[in-house]
Amino acid sequence: MSHQVFMSSLSKEEQDLYDIKNAAAEFYRVNRVPQEIERAMNELFFHKPEDVHGYLANYFTNLCAPPRISRLKGREVYDARGQLSIEAEVLCIVCNKEKSMSSAAVSGHFGPKKALLDWKAKSQERADDVMTAAQWINEPLNNMLKGQNPCYQSEVDHILSNFFMARHLEDKDICNKQKEESRSPCEPVVVLSSPLNAQTKDKKSVDKGKKSITAEKQFSPAEPPEPVLPGCSAIGSVSLAVAKTGAKIQGIPLYKYIAALKNRKAPKQFHIPVSLVTLLSCGKASLGKLSLLEEVILIPQAGQRVKQIITMTLELQKEMMRIMNTSTKAGASQAMLCDSGVLAVTYERPEQPLDLITEACANFGLTLGTEIHLAVNCAAPELMDYSKGKYEVATGVLKSPDELLDMYQTLISRYPAVVALIDPFRREDIDQWEKLNNVLGDSCSLLSDITYKSKAPSLPGVRGHILKHIHETTVSDLIRITSNLQGSVLMGTTCSEPCSDDSLSDIAVGLGLDYVKLGGLSGAERMTKYNRLISIEEELAQQGILASNEKHPPPLFTEKPQEQSATAD
Repeated sequence: MSHQVFMSSLSKEEQDLYDIKNAAAEFYRVNRVPQEIERAMNELFFHKPEDVHGYLANYFTNLCAPPRISRLKGREVYDARGQLSIEAEVLCIVCNKEKSMSSAAVSGHFGPKKALLDWKAKSQERADDVMTAAQWINEPLNNMLKGQNPCYQSEVDHILSNFFMARHLEDKDICNKQKEESRSPCEPVVVLSSPLNAQTKDKKSVDKGKKSITAEKQFSPAEPPEPVLPGCSAIGSVSLAVAKTGAKIQGIPLYKYIAALKNRKAPKQFHIPVSLVTLLSCGKASLGKLSLLEEVILIPQAGQRVKQIITMTLELQKEMMRIMNTSTKAGASQAMLCDSGVLAVTYERPEQPLDLITEACANFGLTLGTEIHLAVNCAAPELMDYSKGKYEVATGVLKSPDELLDMYQTLISRYPAVVALIDPFRREDIDQWEKLNNVLGDSCSLLSDITYKSKAPSLPGVRGHILKHIHETTVSDLIRITSNLQGSVLMGTTCSEPCSDDSLSDIAVGLGLDYVKLGGLSGAERMTKYNRLISIEEELAQQGILASNEKHPPPLFTEKPQEQSATAD
């Protein structure tokens, strides 16, 4: 067959490919092009004649050097509450061009809540943290991570953790030197006692002295607060931004990327963590006298879709608002949503908010204790009055640790729908944790917030842990912590959210957590997380890899840690 006849037998696309092949062959011969490229062209000609440019683009992209981090950018941004936060941006060299790949921000939380009069000090503390974090990202971290492969998450997080530890030790040395310099050479070292110890020394009578000694044994002094190093939020933000970049490079969602990091490969099925929605807030920041119930949280029945849970909770919330507003006396404040997206109530006794929820459920046709359960975030560590050695559960109402234990027992017996208590005591009150667990048995589970005490020993009776992605916590840290903890893990949010980043939902799904607590159903920074959870659930259902949540037995955390570990073995 002549060349002219052969060409006429080909389609226009095939003729173009034939000309490309001949031109490429001549180019190979003159420039001694590697055989891999010639093999690609031959494969294209014989197997992919319908896709010239797409196939070539994909093939040569795979031959390019893997993306590398070229720069980090740290910038100050404002979150949904108008507070300063740090945002980290990762730029990479991809196909010989610099591209902005992703950005992320994590929460910065500064321990126990400060008094309202300290708002200036708190704002300054946050500003210092954000400014230092921006400096860390733009200078040392930028230089240290330049050229790193963003898909090597563990290596990147190792560099970040080492950097933070070096800064932490430097800060510790500076503080120790300042203490030594401020102390006079002739000044004796004073051993400070707890506030209660000082109080008992003033007692003169023998009887009072005996009571004081007994109280002293029951009341342990507070553990020193863990210092928050200014700039530490840069570590968590950069780690998350790098993880998002790695997921983008591999072309997979962040939750699948994190699951692959944790399990060495992506699991065949995913389950959506059960969404725990905050219904009411009665903590110290509320206008009422009651301080004990920081949050009352709805626990939906297992097996419901996220959209069903949200719809049900919104209707229940409307009914609670209707009840409060119709029963409010003239001149009194009505029900309203606070800036944390939760219905704020002004009550004096812990029974009142639980009675409100019970009435709303009855009106709405929900069976409290069957279709839904409740959890209570007591936030007891913030209620301790150290001058008296008691918890101030309400304005002017003080309870010793044992008295508070009795109060919980009465509350749970009256409201069996409450199946979980979060931080009912300080970590120092170990005896009360153990006694409460023995009293409640399997009817109610005890949960502990380990965000600021991740290295502390486990408390007796604790069956679940709340973990928040804040400060210097890296993605690798989250994987390690959730892999090592016994009992269920609940991913939660802080009161101050850093912009409208929906990554928390991906993290909870990727880590395979049982439950996730995203806050109230109001505000863009919270709803974007709920919407992301809905999107992931729909995506998994379409792909046929959505596992049923009905395997999670209600109520919350019914199995004890030792039973869970025995099952795992």
